[in-house]
Order: sequence, then structure tokens, then C-alpha cells
Amino acid sequence: MDMDVTYDCCAGLDVHQGTVVACILHGKRTSTRPKAELRTFGTTQSQLDQLADWLNTFDCQAVAMESTGVFWRPIWHVLADKFSLILANPQRIKGIPGHKTDKKDARWIAKLLRLDLIPASFVPDETIQDLRDLTRTRKHLIESRNKQKNRVHQVPFLYV
Repeated sequence: MDMDVTYDCCAGLDVHQGTVVACILHGKRTSTRPKAELRTFGTTQSQLDQLADWLNTFDCQAVAMESTGVFWRPIWHVLADKFSLILANPQRIKGIPGHKTDKKDARWIAKLLRLDLIPASFVPDETIQDLRDLTRTRKHLIESRNKQKNRVHQVPFLYV
């Protein structure tokens, strides 16, 4: 079964709290063996800018990453204006079981993206994301307030 290659150049990112492992696959769409470039970046603003520059040097057409906790968000914000991005649900793109490494994960994501096999998760625009964060924070504060009220009500009264 032949699969159609969608991108001449694309990247898969394996995202962690302090690092991003990037794998670029590039080569003609007719090529069954694209060339792979692997590199690890930090997650500071300047290091993410370096990641964007590195992806740009290869003329990456698309970039995919897993939605790992909230660690994907800063990377998304840095790359959103420069590349076509796909956020993948980790359960939908599980790799082959066995010896997993960050490099293998990044390459697996890039391979799936190259063949257009990653269903994209919905990512709202930045304004909606900010409103969602605000709503979550408000909900958390109200729950915390109610928890403290209940604790006070459980304190036994002292009669003097």
C-alpha cells in the first residue's frame, strides 16, 4: 500500500518542559526515504526563536507536535505566525511500542505529518485561550474560597 507524501519538508516536535526535540524530514515527495535532521532546543524565548529560524532554513511547510500538558503552548505561540501548525492528541498518534526516545518520537511525528496522518486538535485563537485561562482561574479561586468557608464552619465553637 503506497501512501501519498503531502509535504516536501515538515517537522515533528517532541515537547517537554525544558526541551524540544525537533526532527525535520525533507526531500522530494516522490522520495520514499527523506533526509532527516534532528536537533534539540531549550524552551526559553531565544531558544524557541532559534528553533523557528532552524525550521525556516529548511523551508518547512508544516510542523506537528503533541499536546503534552501545557508545555506545547509557548512553542505554539512562537511558531503560529510562521508555520502551518498541527497539534496532535498523543493517544491518536501513538508510536510503535518498544524503546522510546525523544528523537524517535520526534521522527515518528514527522513521518505521520509527512503522510498527512495526524488528525489536528482544535486550538482556539489567543483571545479565546486567554478567556479560557481566566475562567479556569476564577473557577479555581471560587472552589478554594468555598473550601476555606467549609473549613471554618467545621471549627467547633468555644463558649466562654
